[in-house]
Amino acid sequence: MDPRPSPSLLRHPVHLLSLGFGSGLSPIAPGTAGTLAAWLLYPLLRAPFSEMAFPALLLVLFVVGIFAAQRTGQALGVPDHGAIVWDEMVATWLVLFFAPASFLWQAVAVALFRLFDIIKPPPIRQADAHFKNGFGVMFDDLLAAAYTLLALAALVHLCQLLPGA
Repeated sequence: MDPRPSPSLLRHPVHLLSLGFGSGLSPIAPGTAGTLAAWLLYPLLRAPFSEMAFPALLLVLFVVGIFAAQRTGQALGVPDHGAIVWDEMVATWLVLFFAPASFLWQAVAVALFRLFDIIKPPPIRQADAHFKNGFGVMFDDLLAAAYTLLALAALVHLCQLLPGA
Protein backbone atom coordinates (compact mmCIF):
# COMPACT_ATOMS: atom_id res chain seq x y z
CA MET A 1 0.00 0.00 0.00
CA ASP A 2 1.26 3.45 -0.87
CA PRO A 3 1.97 5.74 2.07
CA ARG A 4 -0.82 8.23 2.65
CA PRO A 5 -0.01 11.70 1.36
CA SER A 6 0.01 14.68 3.64
CA PRO A 7 -3.16 16.81 3.75
CA SER A 8 -0.86 19.77 3.11
CA LEU A 9 -0.85 18.74 -0.56
CA LEU A 10 -4.41 20.05 -0.76
CA ARG A 11 -3.04 23.59 -0.65
CA HIS A 12 -1.88 23.23 -4.26
CA PRO A 13 -4.79 23.50 -6.74
CA VAL A 14 -3.50 20.69 -8.98
CA HIS A 15 -3.17 18.28 -6.05
CA LEU A 16 -6.51 19.43 -4.60
CA LEU A 17 -8.11 18.42 -7.88
CA SER A 18 -6.30 15.11 -8.39
CA LEU A 19 -6.91 14.12 -4.76
CA GLY A 20 -10.64 14.63 -5.33
CA PHE A 21 -10.94 17.70 -3.08
CA GLY A 22 -9.57 15.58 -0.24
CA SER A 23 -11.68 12.46 -0.76
CA GLY A 24 -8.59 10.60 -1.96
CA LEU A 25 -7.03 11.07 1.48
CA SER A 26 -9.53 8.63 2.98
CA PRO A 27 -7.60 5.99 4.93
CA ILE A 28 -10.12 3.36 3.79
CA ALA A 29 -10.90 2.75 0.09
CA PRO A 30 -9.89 6.14 -1.31
CA GLY A 31 -11.11 5.18 -4.80
CA THR A 32 -14.55 4.43 -3.41
CA ALA A 33 -14.45 7.67 -1.40
CA GLY A 34 -13.65 9.59 -4.58
CA THR A 35 -16.43 7.82 -6.45
CA LEU A 36 -18.96 8.61 -3.72
CA ALA A 37 -17.81 12.24 -3.63
CA ALA A 38 -18.32 12.40 -7.40
CA TRP A 39 -21.83 10.98 -7.03
CA LEU A 40 -22.66 13.64 -4.41
CA LEU A 41 -21.22 16.41 -6.58
CA TYR A 42 -22.85 15.21 -9.80
CA PRO A 43 -26.14 17.16 -9.48
CA LEU A 44 -24.22 20.40 -8.85
CA LEU A 45 -21.84 19.80 -11.73
CA ARG A 46 -24.50 18.61 -14.16
CA ALA A 47 -27.20 21.25 -13.56
CA PRO A 48 -25.69 24.22 -15.41
CA PHE A 49 -24.80 22.27 -18.58
CA SER A 50 -26.91 21.22 -21.55
CA GLU A 51 -27.00 17.67 -22.95
CA MET A 52 -24.40 18.73 -25.52
CA ALA A 53 -22.18 20.80 -23.25
CA PHE A 54 -21.79 18.27 -20.43
CA PRO A 55 -19.87 15.67 -22.47
CA ALA A 56 -17.60 18.49 -23.68
CA LEU A 57 -17.01 19.46 -20.05
CA LEU A 58 -16.14 15.83 -19.24
CA LEU A 59 -13.61 15.80 -22.07
CA VAL A 60 -11.99 18.95 -20.67
CA LEU A 61 -11.97 17.46 -17.15
CA PHE A 62 -10.40 14.27 -18.55
CA VAL A 63 -7.60 16.23 -20.25
CA VAL A 64 -7.04 18.38 -17.15
CA GLY A 65 -6.97 15.13 -15.16
CA ILE A 66 -4.10 13.78 -17.28
CA PHE A 67 -1.99 16.80 -16.32
CA ALA A 68 -3.11 16.81 -12.66
CA ALA A 69 -2.57 13.07 -12.15
CA GLN A 70 0.87 13.31 -13.74
CA ARG A 71 1.90 16.18 -11.46
CA THR A 72 0.51 14.60 -8.30
CA GLY A 73 1.98 11.21 -9.16
CA GLN A 74 5.39 12.86 -9.54
CA ALA A 75 4.98 14.73 -6.25
CA LEU A 76 4.05 11.50 -4.45
CA GLY A 77 6.70 9.42 -6.21
CA VAL A 78 4.07 6.90 -7.35
CA PRO A 79 2.58 7.37 -10.85
CA ASP A 80 -0.85 5.94 -9.96
CA HIS A 81 -1.04 6.57 -6.23
CA GLY A 82 -4.27 5.35 -4.63
CA ALA A 83 -5.01 8.85 -3.34
CA ILE A 84 -5.33 10.16 -6.90
CA VAL A 85 -9.07 9.86 -7.43
CA TRP A 86 -9.83 12.47 -10.09
CA ASP A 87 -9.87 9.56 -12.56
CA GLU A 88 -12.66 7.86 -10.60
CA MET A 89 -14.55 11.13 -10.34
CA VAL A 90 -14.54 11.95 -14.07
CA ALA A 91 -15.42 8.35 -14.96
CA THR A 92 -18.26 8.37 -12.41
CA TRP A 93 -19.68 11.57 -13.90
CA LEU A 94 -19.58 9.96 -17.34
CA VAL A 95 -21.40 6.88 -16.06
CA LEU A 96 -24.01 8.96 -14.23
CA PHE A 97 -24.62 11.08 -17.33
CA PHE A 98 -25.73 7.97 -19.23
CA ALA A 99 -27.40 6.14 -16.31
CA PRO A 100 -31.15 6.35 -15.77
CA ALA A 101 -31.84 9.25 -13.42
CA SER A 102 -33.34 7.28 -10.54
CA PHE A 103 -31.42 6.81 -7.30
CA LEU A 104 -31.54 3.01 -7.68
CA TRP A 105 -30.08 3.02 -11.19
CA GLN A 106 -27.41 5.51 -10.14
CA ALA A 107 -26.50 3.26 -7.20
CA VAL A 108 -26.24 0.28 -9.55
CA ALA A 109 -24.09 2.31 -11.95
CA VAL A 110 -21.74 3.45 -9.17
CA ALA A 111 -21.45 -0.09 -7.80
CA LEU A 112 -20.74 -1.53 -11.25
CA PHE A 113 -18.11 1.13 -11.89
CA ARG A 114 -16.33 0.33 -8.62
CA LEU A 115 -16.49 -3.39 -9.44
CA PHE A 116 -14.90 -2.94 -12.88
CA ASP A 117 -12.37 -0.42 -11.57
CA ILE A 118 -11.28 -2.83 -8.82
CA ILE A 119 -11.22 -6.14 -10.72
CA LYS A 120 -9.83 -4.57 -13.92
CA PRO A 121 -10.92 -7.13 -16.52
CA PRO A 122 -9.01 -7.15 -19.83
CA PRO A 123 -8.07 -4.80 -21.40
CA ILE A 124 -8.28 -2.56 -18.32
CA ARG A 125 -5.54 -4.47 -16.48
CA GLN A 126 -3.26 -4.34 -19.52
CA ALA A 127 -3.83 -0.60 -20.00
CA ASP A 128 -3.17 -0.03 -16.29
CA ALA A 129 0.09 -1.97 -16.52
CA HIS A 130 1.21 -0.38 -19.81
CA PHE A 131 0.54 3.33 -19.26
CA LYS A 132 2.32 4.60 -16.16
CA ASN A 133 1.64 8.31 -16.46
CA GLY A 134 -1.22 10.78 -16.16
CA PHE A 135 -2.87 9.41 -19.29
CA GLY A 136 -2.74 5.87 -17.91
CA VAL A 137 -4.25 6.97 -14.61
CA MET A 138 -7.20 8.50 -16.44
CA PHE A 139 -7.52 5.94 -19.25
CA ASP A 140 -8.03 2.77 -17.22
CA ASP A 141 -10.99 4.39 -15.44
CA LEU A 142 -12.43 5.42 -18.79
CA LEU A 143 -12.31 1.75 -19.79
CA ALA A 144 -13.98 0.77 -16.50
CA ALA A 145 -16.69 3.34 -17.29
CA ALA A 146 -17.18 1.76 -20.73
CA TYR A 147 -17.62 -1.69 -19.14
CA THR A 148 -20.05 -0.15 -16.67
CA LEU A 149 -22.13 1.47 -19.39
CA LEU A 150 -22.33 -1.79 -21.35
CA ALA A 151 -23.37 -3.76 -18.27
CA LEU A 152 -25.83 -1.06 -17.25
CA ALA A 153 -27.43 -1.00 -20.71
CA ALA A 154 -27.82 -4.78 -20.57
CA LEU A 155 -29.42 -4.61 -17.11
CA VAL A 156 -31.81 -1.84 -18.13
CA HIS A 157 -32.80 -3.85 -21.20
CA LEU A 158 -33.33 -7.02 -19.15
CA CYS A 159 -35.47 -5.15 -16.64
CA GLN A 160 -37.62 -3.80 -19.46
CA LEU A 161 -38.28 -7.37 -20.60
CA LEU A 162 -39.59 -8.39 -17.18
CA PRO A 163 -43.37 -8.68 -16.88
CA GLY A 164 -44.91 -5.55 -15.43
CA ALA A 165 -41.89 -3.38 -16.29
